[in-house]
Amino acid sequence: MGISDFVRGELIEVIEWTDNTRDTLTHRFDDGDKSIKNGAQLIVRESQLAQFVYLGKFGDIFGPGQYSLVTNNIPVLTTLASWKYGLTSPFKADVYFLNVRLFTGKKWGTTHPIMVHDDALGIVRLRAFGTFDFKIVDAKVFLREVAGSNRDFRLDEFLETMQSRLVSLFADALAAAKVKLEDLAARYRELGDALLPVVNGVMSSQYGVNITSFAIENISVPADVEQAIDQRGSMSEIGNLNDYVKFQIAQGVAKGGSAGGMAAELAVGLSVAQQMLGKPGGPGSLIAASGGAEAAALPELLSPADAAKALGVPESDVMKIIESGELPSKKIGDSYRITRQALQQFIGT
Repeated sequence: MGISDFVRGELIEVIEWTDNTRDTLTHRFDDGDKSIKNGAQLIVRESQLAQFVYLGKFGDIFGPGQYSLVTNNIPVLTTLASWKYGLTSPFKADVYFLNVRLFTGKKWGTTHPIMVHDDALGIVRLRAFGTFDFKIVDAKVFLREVAGSNRDFRLDEFLETMQSRLVSLFADALAAAKVKLEDLAARYRELGDALLPVVNGVMSSQYGVNITSFAIENISVPADVEQAIDQRGSMSEIGNLNDYVKFQIAQGVAKGGSAGGMAAELAVGLSVAQQMLGKPGGPGSLIAASGGAEAAALPELLSPADAAKALGVPESDVMKIIESGELPSKKIGDSYRITRQALQQFIGT
């Protein structure tokens, strides 16, 4: 082997990266401690970027294509290396290849519950998980802040590194959005779209990554908070007295209350509902109009069905409070009779 052959063997003539793994984000070209030949060929494939680094400083960056490494093609590197008369001899520099394709369907989730504030429920601990799509958009920032100088930086390392940061951004964005917890379940897609610009702004500027899609698949809260949300949702649906009374009775049963307790719930429910509704002619208005023409039209003795009609509740509810003893009545044969006065006293008019 001649001297020229020996020198040629010690220089790098082609710089390229053939990635068959599909999960490597960055790769530092292995130069074997050789210098790069003047005029060497750089080959950058589709979905790749090549970033030169000279003595720890970022040099020129190349997108897809084939390039001859001469003075005109590496102006930044020429400046960094202080080549006054251009590139005339072999040189040393690190070359990092970055995989800039879109990575889809990557999972994110809370390892531990995060705390958020809800105006009605106060501080609530919740868990959440979902998926996101991303791609590298700023090679310098990504290499400096995320990948570092590793020979190969892989997808699983990235996901592990970014998991806590992404969850923290999600928590901050959720707090800023001020969405009621009771609205979250029905608004996952809308919420994910709304949080995307907030999350993405930080990810792009601080880590050189663009989040193209941020999806929320589930948000869960402790059982007692979920129950409180359900109750609040139920109360917001109150449209008439009958529904409200049913809700009150159901609450009494759920708490293990007695029949008397349910009757008390019913009485409170009737009183509060009338105040809430505030509508003349609404349920219970015959009783509420004490001394009026409607009240006078009621018979002195009412059957459970008559009382139920006057109160605007099911007859079965009236039977419950009769059997509890809260509503005085007389049993005649197999039927009950309630005096108008007893009914008026029960409703509190």
